[in-house]
Amino acid sequence: MKNLTVISAATILAVSFAAVSFAADKKPAADAKKPAVEAKQPAAIKNVKKENTTYITATVEAVDLQSRIVTVKRPNGNLVDIKAGDQVRNLDQVKVGDSVNITYYESIAAKVYKPGEMPQGSTATVSAERLSKPGEKPAGIIGAQETVTATIESISPKKSTVTLKMANGKYKVVKIEDKRNLEGVKVGDEVMITVTETLAISVTPAAKK
Repeated sequence: MKNLTVISAATILAVSFAAVSFAADKKPAADAKKPAVEAKQPAAIKNVKKENTTYITATVEAVDLQSRIVTVKRPNGNLVDIKAGDQVRNLDQVKVGDSVNITYYESIAAKVYKPGEMPQGSTATVSAERLSKPGEKPAGIIGAQETVTATIESISPKKSTVTLKMANGKYKVVKIEDKRNLEGVKVGDEVMITVTETLAISVTPAAKK
């Protein structure tokens, strides 16, 4: 049986790097009409972004109110445990046979900066919104966004992978999907990666027989 916990940006981030390819714009030519100080500002960097939205409809097979775990069956027959956090209201309204509608959105964006030009630090935010009123079937949206920074330590000879040194000192090997996205990118360049996730869940009553 598989487990589905309601969003953890740090966990998803750890397995999401493989979906990102990096790219850097060429540095724009300085405009003679602009003050010299503006020419020294960080060069515009191309934002490489991948987005994906998944829609799942499942049927409630069991509800454990004490552990707050709802077991659902997907159309392919797989059973999945959904852990309902404390923010989930009206869990006692969920019944066997109800339909659970899940919409999951994920966006991964990467920006490459030349050494010393990237803003420093990492951030993480989590937000949740209840959409159900007392007595109604549970419904809500939870979202998370995390930004981390890294330095390019090495690029494989065939430009198929990049080794990143994360801000915490650990290393991460990233598979590059399109070699053209490495044009202009060099060892020592800095990378800012932002992962955004949104999970929306709603429950609808089972059809009356």
